[in-house]
Amino acid sequence: MMQCPDAGEARLPSLSTWLGFFAMCIGMFMGILDVQIVATSLPTIQGALGINPDQMSWIQTAYLIAEIVAIPLTGFLTRLLSMRWLFVSGTLLFTAASVGCAQSDSFNALLCWRVLQGFSGGTLIPLVFSAVFLLFPQRHQSIATTVAGVVAVMAPTVGPIIGGWITETYSWHWLFLINVVPGLVAASLAALLLPRAPMELKYFRSIDFQSLAMMAMGLAALEIALKEAPQRGWLGPVVLSLSAFSMVMLAAFTRRTWTSLTPIVDLHNFKDRNFTIGCILSFVLGFGLFGSVYLMPVFLAFVRGHNALQIGEIMLVTGIAQLMIAPFAVMLEQRVEARLLSTIGFLLFAIGLGCSAFQVPQTDASAMFWPQVIRGLAIMFCLLPPTRLALGSLQDDRVPDASGLFNLMRNLGGAIGLALIDTVIYTRSTTHGIAIANGLLAGDQRTERFIGMPANEVVAHMPGKFDAIAQSIFSPMVARAAMVQSINEAWAMIALITLIPLLIIMFAYQLPPKASPGNH
Repeated sequence: MMQCPDAGEARLPSLSTWLGFFAMCIGMFMGILDVQIVATSLPTIQGALGINPDQMSWIQTAYLIAEIVAIPLTGFLTRLLSMRWLFVSGTLLFTAASVGCAQSDSFNALLCWRVLQGFSGGTLIPLVFSAVFLLFPQRHQSIATTVAGVVAVMAPTVGPIIGGWITETYSWHWLFLINVVPGLVAASLAALLLPRAPMELKYFRSIDFQSLAMMAMGLAALEIALKEAPQRGWLGPVVLSLSAFSMVMLAAFTRRTWTSLTPIVDLHNFKDRNFTIGCILSFVLGFGLFGSVYLMPVFLAFVRGHNALQIGEIMLVTGIAQLMIAPFAVMLEQRVEARLLSTIGFLLFAIGLGCSAFQVPQTDASAMFWPQVIRGLAIMFCLLPPTRLALGSLQDDRVPDASGLFNLMRNLGGAIGLALIDTVIYTRSTTHGIAIANGLLAGDQRTERFIGMPANEVVAHMPGKFDAIAQSIFSPMVARAAMVQSINEAWAMIALITLIPLLIIMFAYQLPPKASPGNH
């Protein structure tokens, strides 16, 4: 087992250690970015491969299901292959699958490659957060966590602009082919520079395939249920059946794994109060992080009519704010107690989300600037201190499993958050549209100003007397305004959810000094 270098606290991490860690961050960046840049070009891929519109979302869903299954397995795979070889093999497999996606000439072929791509990419994210605590002494873990955190949250931010630029400049194939060179470079550097530890292939004989099947089926059913819920209804038979199946599978998996001598995922980490609270914070962060990156493009595309490149340029504000705060975040994380920083971070993040809940159909880049800045400044404090809270006091041999669970919670929070957001947008738009139409018929001036009705049209059409021509003019405006109000409610919802950590952070205990390797 690789030992944490705390015994050499006085010794700075070597250049090769940092370069190896940067190589891992490149791999993680690729895995997170891939989801975002593909999302911008789904219509292009659909047309090229002749995919039915109702099947198009499976290009993303297949990746996400495979990723969410792979993330909690990272601890077991780390013990089996070692951190070095798991990263190298995962990155090479991700790169090969990317080439396969680019060469796909049918929907089924693309789907198979996306599953392989998602599974290999899913192992790269928790590996990086494990490396923070396994490669670096405690006083350098803040810097390493910040680097990993910036990379993790920067990828969704720059994804739309990169995807839009590639789509407009080249063909959709390059959405996947851009992974080849970074993938080969990252795998080569990691193979040369990461610490060498022997593979423990004996663990393969102890794999509990029944637990593995239960976990995979439970998580996959949950992901599909969340995908289908907004359209089919949360109480629809398909969603209820999938949810019930997921609960049964995950409950059986938990029971079997909890009592296993060689568990495929070590759930006993949840006995640690700080780890459990850190996972809850990660879960809630998923709502705000995934939700904000989803709501902005929806608004800018369907309300403002911007293309992918323009949307990406507007969303860069968040990424720039994150980069600017990063050095300050490192300094504070080393000096201020994790519970206090987490409280400040989530409060600030909730404010940034809430500021976007007052948009109007005319809102654009300038009005979105400060909410993005606030969120960009807050994200680092919602990620760094909770990561230390969850993983910082665990023994080294528990970190890989714990990192997988910690990152899984963030992805699950994001999946549930997106399903709730879509539900709000789909179900509330009709209600708001009726209310807006009634307001116009009643001559309500606030409603007229909100939808952007021209003043001369208000005079020309007296209340209650809109003819067919006026309806053809105003109907798109009403529909757009109704979507804006639904999006605003979604922003308010995730802002309120983001306040939940303020109620539980106080129950975490102050982190003790990390145990030395001799005590492991």
